[in-house]
Amino acid sequence: MTVIALDALGGDHAPGAPVEAAISAAKTAGTKILLVGPTKQIAELLGEASDDSAIGIVDAQEMITVGEQPVQALKKKQNSSIAVGLSLVKSGQADAFVSAGSTGALLAGGLLVLGRIRRINRPALTAILPSANARPFLLLDVGANTSVKPANLVQFAHMGSLYAENVLQISSPRVGLLNIGTEETKGPEHYKQAYELLSNTGIRFVGNVEARDIFAHHADVLVCDGFVGNVVLKTIEGVAGTMFGMLKAQVSLDTRSRLGGLLLKPYLKQMAKTFDYSEYGGVPLLGLNGALIKCHGSSNATALRNGIEVALRYVRSGVTRLISDAGTGERSVQE
Repeated sequence: MTVIALDALGGDHAPGAPVEAAISAAKTAGTKILLVGPTKQIAELLGEASDDSAIGIVDAQEMITVGEQPVQALKKKQNSSIAVGLSLVKSGQADAFVSAGSTGALLAGGLLVLGRIRRINRPALTAILPSANARPFLLLDVGANTSVKPANLVQFAHMGSLYAENVLQISSPRVGLLNIGTEETKGPEHYKQAYELLSNTGIRFVGNVEARDIFAHHADVLVCDGFVGNVVLKTIEGVAGTMFGMLKAQVSLDTRSRLGGLLLKPYLKQMAKTFDYSEYGGVPLLGLNGALIKCHGSSNATALRNGIEVALRYVRSGVTRLISDAGTGERSVQE
């Protein structure tokens, strides 16, 4: 039975949303959910569901907040939900840890508790985004590494390719390098060197991809450093929110606009769903010696439930082992 540890104290809607997500996920055959947080409080929220053998509680009384220094907080708060949840994965009591808690603490904790896969120098935080043709693509790194070497970008490409192929079921995924131009001579020196390295690997490298073509689906995996990736990700969130807000205002101007809005409503709802982070659940931190899924801080129960599904697919696909085994031959991820 696959066991998923769920942070009951992480995120804006904790502990209510994690408990609701656990109750929903517990209905999935072959899955056990361990809620990590204050036992008494969680038991009260579970109510009758506390008798479900597919739901367990692991006590953790402390929470690491967004404003705390990650490493210091992890050392000081060893009974925090993040520290305890990661320890469950480390000890083998859980197959994955899902959390909407502090990104910094999860990144630091992942490295300190789980450690890196051998031959992987830098783990990468991965985002799943929709393209113009509604097919998903990966963007990595989106925040774990603001400064990288060419070899790190190559490793991100290999890990992203393996994830896309084995979890998203994309056959022979195309890998692109997010850059300021399509020419191989564009970008800073470490990007130029990464281009050359990627051109001589076993992955399906399609060259540089400009930011304006991100959603054109020229690649199934887009590679960049964490600074660029995080800026891109938050820009997308901001633009999407602004555009839907402007559309809502426009269709409310007068009677004709409202009638047009009613006709467009089903299509706009579908578009909004496509860009809704809750539909994608969570994103993995690739390169760790264990499964860690980071959910958006404002995740509701639906988003956390989908995050659990991401964790299940990750574990069942064996991506951690595949990345670890990719150290020889065409798929070498050595520096």
